[in-house]
Amino acid sequence: MKPQDKVYAEAMAEVVAFRFDEGVTRVFPDMIARSVPGYAATVSAASALARRFAQPGTRLYDLGCSRGACLEAMAGALPRGEDFTLVGVDSSPAMLKAAGEDLSRQGLPRAGLSLELIEGDIRSTELYDASVIVLNFTLQFIPIEDRLELLTRARRALKPGGALLLSEKIEIAHPDLNQLCVELHHEFKRAQGYSALEVAQKRDALINVLIPETLEAHRARLKDAGFNAAEVWYQVFNFCSLVALVPMDETSDTRLQDTRGG
Repeated sequence: MKPQDKVYAEAMAEVVAFRFDEGVTRVFPDMIARSVPGYAATVSAASALARRFAQPGTRLYDLGCSRGACLEAMAGALPRGEDFTLVGVDSSPAMLKAAGEDLSRQGLPRAGLSLELIEGDIRSTELYDASVIVLNFTLQFIPIEDRLELLTRARRALKPGGALLLSEKIEIAHPDLNQLCVELHHEFKRAQGYSALEVAQKRDALINVLIPETLEAHRARLKDAGFNAAEVWYQVFNFCSLVALVPMDETSDTRLQDTRGG
């Protein structure tokens, strides 16, 4: 039985900024399942993209991999008898240690499927030879001014025919609808067993740590990064998941030619 999230169950004299430390790592599977509506569906999307877009001899990245749920999902979708490399990157040592343990229990790495777990900042991690890149509720923790460069590097790392999965908490452009989605999300969390105190303290801990943007901002940035197609495939309240594609024929993609050069 997975440990239950009680990180914010007791009243705190001061709510400190949210961190992916050992306490959060220990309860993370329970925390994210009870906090993010549709989280399981976004993990399933990583599996579906790996099944459809993974190319033998390439690398499949999970940037901000936490405990490796998307890596495990992608591994389960890859065909046996061909070589792939799964790459998980996270800045939290506790998360990477837990990911290694969790994935080992699932028999990873295995013959034909290499596994690399990299402790580091995804903004400076080298990305190359990729056919699938996943950012599952990760970009929202990166400073806004650094997001385009990261997505541009991801785009350049993807081979023709590759795909990127981007899941994010978003800001709804219309203020009344945004407030409605926020309230529905809080109701969802209370239905999962969180108290009003836990909801409030977690919200305060995430201020200036998790910075949401509008869907329009994400679409525009993906276009600026060089993706020729990007669309929402799944949304619940103010949580959405987009798939962005790289064309098979890059010679016709003038945006990629414009973004390259140095």
